[in-house]
Amino acid sequence: MPPLKIGACLRHSEISTHRDWLFDADRDIELQDFMSHAAVIRDSQELISAAKSALKGHKGRLGIHGPFEGLDIDNKDEELRPLITARFLKALEAAAAVGARQMVLHSPYSLWYQNNRLNHADYSANKLGRIHDVLGPVVKQAEIEGITLVIENIQDVDPATRRMMVDSFNSDAIALSIDTGHAHLARHMSGAPPVDYFVRDAGHQLQHVHLQDLDGHADRHWAPGEGEIEWHAVFRALSYCESAPHLVLELRNKADIPKGFAYLQGLGLAC
Repeated sequence: MPPLKIGACLRHSEISTHRDWLFDADRDIELQDFMSHAAVIRDSQELISAAKSALKGHKGRLGIHGPFEGLDIDNKDEELRPLITARFLKALEAAAAVGARQMVLHSPYSLWYQNNRLNHADYSANKLGRIHDVLGPVVKQAEIEGITLVIENIQDVDPATRRMMVDSFNSDAIALSIDTGHAHLARHMSGAPPVDYFVRDAGHQLQHVHLQDLDGHADRHWAPGEGEIEWHAVFRALSYCESAPHLVLELRNKADIPKGFAYLQGLGLAC
């Protein structure tokens, strides 16, 4: 199993601290400047200019994390759904402007859904219909821009549920993201399968991975090696993935990026 090249999630102002490590090896970068609605609506042009300056000379793959707070892609209010779509379209504009090829969005699935999906007639179909209302125009625009929306697990219990949602769009412009910490937390909280099962279930649809560790109690975003995740199993599953997903450390403390990388490198998993 050869080691896999990994990068990191950073705001534009944090790139310079890790520039040599990122740029010398053409590592994946995920910009996290556009995660709020305010950044997308009010500050986008300023952030785009600053990000392009910080990224000058970078030849690796680039993505952004899209906005998510208050922007449920399964919103039941038919008057609010177009507003959520508009926010995502603005984020997509920012992604295109900085040269990103991916945009991360959050999954709407949870244990509540898993336990209630057969409790009411058309429960699953109605939910999927609302998701298509919100994301349909965004997927179409992503196709035009050559950008892939990657749907990240948040409280997902059964990885197949999100995979089937992505498949329902029948588009190369929407795929899967896995957050290793969220998957492990769901195992503790909701009886989800291990992280490597999420990876194996995603198969060719996996285009993006957030690498973070935790204790199974909260969404810690610790450096690999500080928590409970079985990293050998995760990277063994990734070694079978033919889609070459972006692999990025998403750590709360960006100063821990070298430590997290060194830990995975010491295990022979990352390069």
